[in-house]
Amino acid sequence: MTDLQELIRQGEGERLEFKKKTTHPTRISRTLASLANTHGGRVLVGVDDDGRIVGVRDAEEEIYVLREAAEHYVEPPLRLGFKEVEEDGRTVLIVTVQESSQKPHRAQVAPGDWRGYVRVRDESVQTSSLTEKVLERSEPQFEKIPLNKEELAVLEYLRKNPRITLAQYMKLLNLGQRRAYRTLIKLTLHGYIRHHDKEQEPYYTL
Repeated sequence: MTDLQELIRQGEGERLEFKKKTTHPTRISRTLASLANTHGGRVLVGVDDDGRIVGVRDAEEEIYVLREAAEHYVEPPLRLGFKEVEEDGRTVLIVTVQESSQKPHRAQVAPGDWRGYVRVRDESVQTSSLTEKVLERSEPQFEKIPLNKEELAVLEYLRKNPRITLAQYMKLLNLGQRRAYRTLIKLTLHGYIRHHDKEQEPYYTL
C-alpha cells in the first residue's frame, strides 16, 4: 500500500481533509486557517469525500489558488508545503499546513468579513471570541493543569460525543448552573476544550 493510500484509509479527521478540487480561495481559506489554529494537518486535493482518487486536472492551477488563499485570504498569512503524488495515472496534491505560533488566524469569507476557525473532528468550525482569546495566549504546546473529577467528566464525555452544552453538563453531574459554567470556562481558558457560540445554544468541543 502506498503512503497516499495509507493516508486516505485514515479518513477525514482533525488533521486531514479531502478536496476534489479547490474552487475558490474563500472556500479553502477556512480549512487552512482551521488547521493552522489547531494541530496542523494535510489537505488531499484530488480525493473526493468518500476517499476515491479523482485526481486534479492542473496541479499548477491548484497550487496557485491555494497560495492565493494562504497569502491573501488568511490573516496572518500562512506558508504551505506542496507535494504531487501520482496514483493510477492520476495526480493528487498533498498540501501541508503546520500548526501556527501566530494564532489565531482568520479566514476571509466575504469582503471585509474575517472569521476564525478551528478543527473539530473532520469539520472547520467557527470560533467564539473566548476561544480566540485562548488561541492568542496558547503556544502550540499548551501547559495543562491538574483536573478534578467534575472536570475530567467533561473530557470523558467529549471523547465519546462530538459536543456538550451547559445544560447537558449540568444534567450529567447534577450540578447548579453557576458551578457548571465556571468549570466549562476554566477548561476552555486552559486549552482543554473549545467554546462555540455561533449557534442558538453555545456548546463545547475537545
